[in-house]
Amino acid sequence: MDRTQGLLAFIRSVEAGSFSGGARLLGTTPSAVSRSIARLERRLEARLFQRSTRSLTLTDEGQAYFDRVSPLLRELEAADEVLRPDGALSGTLRVTMPTVLGDVLMDAIVSDFLPAHPSLRLQASITDRHVDMIAEGFDLALRAGPLPDSGLIGRPLGTVPLRLVASPAYLDQMGRPQMPADLASHRHIRYLAGNRPYPLLFADGTRMVPEGRLDVDDGTVMLRSALNHAGLAQLLHPVVAPHLASGALEEVLPRHPLARIALHFLHAFGHRLPPRARAFMDFVADQVIAGT
Repeated sequence: MDRTQGLLAFIRSVEAGSFSGGARLLGTTPSAVSRSIARLERRLEARLFQRSTRSLTLTDEGQAYFDRVSPLLRELEAADEVLRPDGALSGTLRVTMPTVLGDVLMDAIVSDFLPAHPSLRLQASITDRHVDMIAEGFDLALRAGPLPDSGLIGRPLGTVPLRLVASPAYLDQMGRPQMPADLASHRHIRYLAGNRPYPLLFADGTRMVPEGRLDVDDGTVMLRSALNHAGLAQLLHPVVAPHLASGALEEVLPRHPLARIALHFLHAFGHRLPPRARAFMDFVADQVIAGT
C-alpha cells in the first residue's frame, strides 16, 4: 500500500508540476505527498526530483522512472473502467489539440462531455506545438493533415474542408478576388509549419504559396487577424463557420473550393483503448465532423 501511495504521489506531482498540485489531485496535503515521495526515493535509492523553493524538476532518474510507470497507471485506470457500469468513465485523460480546434471544442467539452462523466478528470494542452506524447505523458493528440511516422496508433475522424476567408471590410477595401490568379495582389495571413508557410490547397489539386503579409505559427492568431481585417486566411471550416454565419468573415473564391483536410487522433494505448479515450474521440468527431 505504501508503494502504491508513493507511486501515485510521484505521478500526480509530476503531472501537476508541484507537490501542492499533486496533493489537490489526490485529495490530500502537500506534506503527505512529500513524505510519500521521500519514502519512495529511499526505497528506490534514487533522487527523483531536484527541489528548490521555486521549482520542482525531475532528475534524469526521475524522468526515466516516470516514463516507465505512468503508462502502467493508465493501464490500471483502464482496468478500473472495465468494472464500472456502461458510461461511467473514470480516471485521468491527458489530451493535446491545436489552438483553433481547442477554441472550437472546449466549450462543448466543458458544458456537455465533462458533466456527462463526473468521475472523469481531463488535462488539456491547447497548443500548436507537436508534443512528444510518450515523453510528456499524453494519452491523445488531435492532429490535422498527414500523420507523421511516429509509431503511435492513429484513428481517422474524417475530413473537413478548408476555407479561404477575409473580413468584409478588408474585401471592400482591397476588392474581391474572382480567380485564383487574383490572389497575388492580396495580403495573406499564412500559417507557419516548421518555419515554412503552409500552401493554399485547392480541391482540384492546385497548390499556391502566396506572398505573406503576416506569418504566424498559431491558428487562433490567424483567425483573430482575419477578423481584424489583416488579410486573407486559410482555416478549417469548423473554425470559421460561426464567423461566416454572423457575417464577420466572408468566404473568398467560393467557386474555387479548397481541399479537405483529414483529422486524426494519435493515441498511446496500443490496441487496448480504454473507454474514456474512445468516448472522448467519439465526442470530438461528432463536434467537428458533423455538418461539414
